[in-house]
Amino acid sequence: MEDRRVLVTGGAGFIGSNLANHLATDNDVVALDDGYLGTPANLDPAVEFVEASVLEDDLPTDVDVLFHLAARSSYAMHEENPTAGARVNVEGFVNTVDQARQDGCETVVYASTSSIYGSRTEPSPEDMPVTVNTGYEASKMARERYAEYFHNHYGLSLAGLRFFSVYQGYGGAEEHKGEYANVIAQFADDIANGRPPKLYGDGTQTRDFTHVSDIVRGTELAADHELDGVYNLGTGNAYSFNTVVEMLNDELGTDVDPEYVENPIPEDVYVHDTCADPSKIHEATGWEPRVDFEEGIRRVCAQYN
Repeated sequence: MEDRRVLVTGGAGFIGSNLANHLATDNDVVALDDGYLGTPANLDPAVEFVEASVLEDDLPTDVDVLFHLAARSSYAMHEENPTAGARVNVEGFVNTVDQARQDGCETVVYASTSSIYGSRTEPSPEDMPVTVNTGYEASKMARERYAEYFHNHYGLSLAGLRFFSVYQGYGGAEEHKGEYANVIAQFADDIANGRPPKLYGDGTQTRDFTHVSDIVRGTELAADHELDGVYNLGTGNAYSFNTVVEMLNDELGTDVDPEYVENPIPEDVYVHDTCADPSKIHEATGWEPRVDFEEGIRRVCAQYN
C-alpha cells in the first residue's frame, strides 16, 4: 500500500501501533487511541496520533482506508465491564465505520476474533458453525453482522480478520499490555528473570501463535485486495503451553520450571485449543506466515540475551 491516507483505531496499542508504524513508511497514517491500553510511545514520529474514543463524534475518518482494531480485546477486558465492552466493541465499530462511510471511505479492515471457534485442535475454517459463550465473543460476532450490513446496504468492502494468538514479546509494543500480553511474552519475561511462569491447569492447552509481523502483513493485504467477509489470520500450527516453556528455556539457556495453577476462567468459557485454517486468506491474497515458531521464540528472547 502506498500514498494512501489511512486511519488505524486502537492505533497506539500492540497490534495497531505495529500496523501504523509499518504503513507510515509509504502512507499518511493517523493512529487514534483512547489510552485504555495504548500509548503514543509505541508510535513512530511519522504517525499522527489522535487521542479520542471510537464512541465520539467528528473522528478523523476522511481517509482512503479504515483499519478498525480498537476493542476491549479479550474475555477478561470485556468482563471488567460488559456494558462498556459492548459499547466500545459494537457501538464503537458502527460509529467509526459509519463516519468513514459518510466521509467517502469504501475500504475497511477490522479485528474479529478466533475465540468464536471455541476449543478445537483441528484447523478451524471460516464457514464452520460457531456459537458464542462470552460477551467478548458476542461483541465480535456483532461486528461481523454489522459489517455484512454495511456491505449489503452501502457497498463498502469490509474484511473481518479473526486473529489467532498474536505475539511479539516485551521487546516491542506488547510490553505496554502487561497482564493482557500474550502468554509467550509473559512466560519469556518470567523465565528470563528467574520467575516460574504460571500455567493454568496442566499446561496442555494449545494455541496457534502468530507473530505480529505476519498479522500486520495480512491486514495490509486485506486492504490492498479490498476483501469482504471474514478471514482467518493464523499459521495452521499449534503448540502447547508446556512446549512454549520448554522452547523458551532452551533459547534463554535457563531451566525454570513452570508453576501450575487453577484456571480462574470458568471451564465452560475457557478456550483450551485453537488452530487456524488460513487457506482462504492465502487463496485471496497469497498470504502465508513468514515467521515460524522457532524464529518467533528467538525474536521474543533476543532482548534478554
